[in-house]
Amino acid sequence: MASCTIFLGLTLDRTLSRKTHIDHLSSKLNTACYIIRYLKSAISTKNLRTIYFSYVHSIIAYGIIFWGNLYHSKNIFKLQKRAIRIIMNVDNSVSCHELFKKLNILPLHSQYILSLLLLFVVKNIEEFMSNFEVHFFNTRHKSDLYPQLTKYKK
Repeated sequence: MASCTIFLGLTLDRTLSRKTHIDHLSSKLNTACYIIRYLKSAISTKNLRTIYFSYVHSIIAYGIIFWGNLYHSKNIFKLQKRAIRIIMNVDNSVSCHELFKKLNILPLHSQYILSLLLLFVVKNIEEFMSNFEVHFFNTRHKSDLYPQLTKYKK
């Protein structure tokens, strides 16, 4: 760890390998899982979900574009699933697919794709139309992006 530096919350080593950062995140997420498990008996699932977003999700989401496509990110995904299973009070053998849907939480890889998509939209905002360009009504959503409707032909 002596050959590592933390720059803007991202852990970097001499080779710019991001595995050190993943290990650092794993440590933080293990602590978060412990806290959720400790609070599980005292508070509701709704409140545990709020704690998930304030603690686990914020750890995962910060810098995900930097490390989200790494092979070692599977360790973070396992810890995310552990937190979900603790919140829902199910066994480790239960699939998390439905649990993610029930809690309305994006899995790690979906969060990564969403972050890339948002980055693309921000960098290419001039390619998108706003609602005000489509209609000239003064609505509160006039500055929102206009969703392009596509029609598929068979």
